[in-house]
Amino acid sequence: MQQLEPKAYTPLELTGVSGFNGQVHFGMRLHPDKEHLIYPLGCTVVLARIKDSKRHFLHGHTSDVSCLSMSKSGVYIASGQVNYNDFEAEIIVWEYTTRCLYTKFVIHESKVEALAFSPNDKFLVSLGGQDDGRIVLWNIATKQAISSAAAVPLSLCHRLTVKYSNTNDNVFVCAGRATLQIWELDQCNKIKPTDCILGKLKRTVRCVEFSPNDEFMFCGTSSGDILKIHTKTKCLSDYGPMKTKHDLGANVLKALSTGELLVGSGFGTLTLCSTTNFKPIKQVQMNNGVTSIALKDDGRHFFAGTDASEIYCLDMQDFKAELISTNHHGAVKDVSIAYGSSELFVSGSEEDIRVWHIDKSKELLRIPVPCLTCNSLHLMIDGHSIVTGWNDGKIRIFAPQSGRLMLIIDNAHRNGVSAIKGSTDCKKIVSGGQDGTVCVWELLGHGQRQLAFLTEHKAMVRSVQIKSDDKESITASMDGTCILWDIEKFVRIRKIVTRNSSFKTVCYHPEEHQIVTSGTDRRLVYWDVHDGTAIRELQDAQTSAINCLHISYDGKYFVTGGEDKLVRVWDYMDGKVTHVGKAHGGAITSVEICCNNSTLISTSADGAVMRWKFPYPALE
Repeated sequence: MQQLEPKAYTPLELTGVSGFNGQVHFGMRLHPDKEHLIYPLGCTVVLARIKDSKRHFLHGHTSDVSCLSMSKSGVYIASGQVNYNDFEAEIIVWEYTTRCLYTKFVIHESKVEALAFSPNDKFLVSLGGQDDGRIVLWNIATKQAISSAAAVPLSLCHRLTVKYSNTNDNVFVCAGRATLQIWELDQCNKIKPTDCILGKLKRTVRCVEFSPNDEFMFCGTSSGDILKIHTKTKCLSDYGPMKTKHDLGANVLKALSTGELLVGSGFGTLTLCSTTNFKPIKQVQMNNGVTSIALKDDGRHFFAGTDASEIYCLDMQDFKAELISTNHHGAVKDVSIAYGSSELFVSGSEEDIRVWHIDKSKELLRIPVPCLTCNSLHLMIDGHSIVTGWNDGKIRIFAPQSGRLMLIIDNAHRNGVSAIKGSTDCKKIVSGGQDGTVCVWELLGHGQRQLAFLTEHKAMVRSVQIKSDDKESITASMDGTCILWDIEKFVRIRKIVTRNSSFKTVCYHPEEHQIVTSGTDRRLVYWDVHDGTAIRELQDAQTSAINCLHISYDGKYFVTGGEDKLVRVWDYMDGKVTHVGKAHGGAITSVEICCNNSTLISTSADGAVMRWKFPYPALE
């Protein structure tokens, strides 16, 4: 086996990104320079320039970012992550100007629930998740913890959020289920809480916002009303609205200098209301729950993020919402680029598939399939249909222009369809299932006909490829076998077996005398199609498990992606990595090179779809 030593590779040029984790509450922030939106994407923090969508990625977390905060001055950004149970979850503080890590704080177990900076960048307060529950106050200058409060029993309360005063570095509030406390740092550097008096009210507080002068604080609740607390007396001053509450709870609040309050609800309603009686002044309905609000400096516009990973820009005057970014809100499972034109591609994820324009990274069509996940898809060579495989065991075929459902194949695979490919003549489909079965289907004018049901694989089929003459197909399975099938006679031609790996992907070389496989053993293996012997084995010393690969149409290069979140371009003959793309914040799930070698598309488990400039000359 050829072992490649670690080296510095030429970086791939990133030309377009779709991705935003809108399920992190308060995750989207507008930097004081008013030029960059900051938000989480998988285990990265993204700095997106608004005018041209150019992005910079802050890498450092080992797992998904769970919370985000930015100092009032914009000098620092803090992000916390989730981790496995009983493992410590990191907090990273970044310097905005240098885009570099400033310091790390490690104390909370399993998850960092919330973070907040003091108004003068002096302190950072962090809240541990349900398995930790501790509150810790950090000194930014010394990079040390100066005070902490132990967790309280979960049966008594569950803290969900922290918020710092607008004017006082020594005061912050912590709230959640059955708890609403104002904390103060005393002269002995100890933080001490005081319970707010709510009378008979029992509420779960999701978010807290101080008025500009800190006279009051407003608390959004899961019940859909807003509590108004006097910060000096720590008593309930008022609450409302009394009749029309915010459906599915008040997720996020933003106090305005005009004395009004922006409220985003779990139902997707964005409301401008009075802070005296909480009656709505203006209102707009979004498609999904609002999780973030970020104000622009002109006082007229603001951004809103939703739990479906959409970003809107709204005008305060007419309250009209303009959708400026749309993204998958779950793991993207597969991608397929249109053959010939190289202008369109299709991606499949949880609850929908989407058609995109390559050059603009713009969503052209969304085909929703609620409560289901598209595991695999293929845009047919004639461009007339999108063949998709779903976790409910059905194959669905859609029209790529209208999104019309053209055909459903029920009960295609018992435990879900895991891989699918259409033939070159667009008359056949080969599909693989979670249960290891392989099916060959004939597409007819009025429906479909099953030609074969093949059962040699003993575990999930991860990849299906069809030879250009439509006579043979190869399938790769997690049972450690690849099988070459005759899809005219429906018999096995040859079985390729590896002992120490589960195959995750297989790909024909364009000349079709070789195939390349990869899997959990991190190895890339070239195989001879005619006798099934291994010709060559490659392993980059820096590579982890490889989930996907695709060979360029001229056969000179191929690209891989895997658990290490890196996109690698290889020279096929030399067997060496030439370029590496680093931007993904989750494991890479699919990669594909367009037919003229101009563009490379990669997708990942964090919902990102990324477009790269392919580093070699385009084909004529």
